[in-house]
Amino acid sequence: MNNYLKNIIKGSFLVGLFLSVTSCEDYLERSPESIISEETAFQNFTNFQGFTEELYHCIPNFTLSYWVSAWNFGEDEIESTAGTFTVSYNFDRGNFWAWQAEQGGGVGWFDKGNASTINGHHAKALWPLAWRGIRKANLGLENLNRLTDATAEERDLIESQLLFFRGWFHFQLIQYFGGLPYIDYVLPSDEKLRLPRLTYRESADRVAEDLRRAADLLPLNWDNTSAGKNTIGKNTMRINKAMALGYLGKNLLWAASPLMNFTDTGSESYDTEYAKKAAEVFGELLQLIESGQTLYSLMPFAQKSNLFYTTGQNWAMPGGTEAMFRAPTTGANGSNYQISKQFMPLLISQGDATMFMPTANYVHDNYGMANGLPLPEDISKPDPESGYDPHYPWKGRDPRFYSDITFDGVKVIQGSIPDQSQEVNRHANLFTGGSYRNQSNGSRTGYMSKKFVPLKANKYDNAYDWGTSLHINVPYMRVADIYLMYAEAALMGYNSPNTPSATFAKSAVDAVNVIRNRAGMAPVHSKFVGSVEVFLPELRRERAVELAFERHRFTDLRRWMLLIDEPYTVKTSLEMDRVGEFNYDDPTQNRVANIREEVILKRPFTERHYWLPLKVSDVSLYPEMTQNPGW
Repeated sequence: MNNYLKNIIKGSFLVGLFLSVTSCEDYLERSPESIISEETAFQNFTNFQGFTEELYHCIPNFTLSYWVSAWNFGEDEIESTAGTFTVSYNFDRGNFWAWQAEQGGGVGWFDKGNASTINGHHAKALWPLAWRGIRKANLGLENLNRLTDATAEERDLIESQLLFFRGWFHFQLIQYFGGLPYIDYVLPSDEKLRLPRLTYRESADRVAEDLRRAADLLPLNWDNTSAGKNTIGKNTMRINKAMALGYLGKNLLWAASPLMNFTDTGSESYDTEYAKKAAEVFGELLQLIESGQTLYSLMPFAQKSNLFYTTGQNWAMPGGTEAMFRAPTTGANGSNYQISKQFMPLLISQGDATMFMPTANYVHDNYGMANGLPLPEDISKPDPESGYDPHYPWKGRDPRFYSDITFDGVKVIQGSIPDQSQEVNRHANLFTGGSYRNQSNGSRTGYMSKKFVPLKANKYDNAYDWGTSLHINVPYMRVADIYLMYAEAALMGYNSPNTPSATFAKSAVDAVNVIRNRAGMAPVHSKFVGSVEVFLPELRRERAVELAFERHRFTDLRRWMLLIDEPYTVKTSLEMDRVGEFNYDDPTQNRVANIREEVILKRPFTERHYWLPLKVSDVSLYPEMTQNPGW
């Protein structure tokens, strides 16, 4: 769409190293041997796969989209006061235009004002590269007949990748912008644009067609194919059947969700049939995973950090066996200059003053106790049922609280501190008035995130130095997400927490307990499993904890039609005082007093904020290309 649709999709633009249908002036600047004909470009598997490879580079790495990357736009995170230029800062104030480069945005992963596929965080963004990828996929599909020097397997591999990416890019767009034209052919440069916007469901159906066909053609493991043996051991990030099934199920679950159903039918409930279809697809995938037929499995909880970062492993790609779909790496040490310096106060780190931290409301509303029960609504009050004690708020918590969150008293600096005046900062001083609570470059909320960054990523332990090989990459999709999406789809599709799908033996409760058991958590409490109405909020809380800060929350709140409602519009800080003797070895034993939450901001959201506004240049192209409601 916009200038990208007009110039990239509509224009006679041939991408890659292979095709050169250009002006005479451009032609004269090229040596004859550099021109490759269409017949040669698409003639055999090697050439055609080379053409297809660029589609992988159209996947933006949302965690490395700028020097300071912001990708969590729900009520889950807030930036320090130095971060007034970020997309999240603008979104918090209701300015959803800020995703666009033309509107003064463009510092996030949505838009950059160009469609470059080169490595580097300044160049790659979703909006331009999605349209470029869609055109490139269509160009490849329309030239499949030229693939004459290839086996049936090789032809299937090419076709399935092209179909996957055409569906994937359309899905990435519609989940933020709603139904759009589904581009399934190369638009001629002389064709007048009049493609109408489809409804969300119509768009999702087209996505599903492409992803289902791709899943049917794709292998589970490229290493086991004849073509893949040429690159054996280097195929883990190539599109496979499991990835296609994962996104097929996700696309169907999104289509079933209240916002998408409301947009198309006026009903704010889940669409049962779409949910059931999603559950069956996820069940098909989980059956393959649990039977060991895929490359994927849940990682042990003790290895959870390897999902998001590796260190001392020669820049090994993080993700282990659990990450299913990831953006390509942007090169050695790239993440060190960005992510590793965004989750600690400037006082103990080096880099930009803009830091990101979990909001107190998100931590308190979702990270409960190890026995599986949530915290009380008022954290200043004890809760005999869950065992929560406001004087010792860090005791007995969900193990993921300790793995994801830095709270008051946690030992941050592990090694020596030459400047003894800084020894006071060895432990996180996150109490009210503590040295880690600088509003400009520290924690505004009383918490810090350590999910994606080792504690040693500070200026004294130097875990971000080149020699430590710290490599951070947050996946788009992982196995735990599949279990939780399956649970939601099965719950709403079969109208029961305890009924399995037709393709997988586990119920929604069973699937959630797989994730809780991995974390060392108690199973879902019996009081939550009696009905859909009482289990759904607990399932959503589980999703909020397991997938915290991984870019899912904003879209989850939108599709559940909760984004504009309190408490989801509020961001708060934790305020409390330290009392008694400080325990340097076990911060969970530290006593606090006067614990409470204070409101930092309330987001001024209305119904229009359920969808991002399209670019004015797009909706001005032709009458059928309409703007989203309220914008």
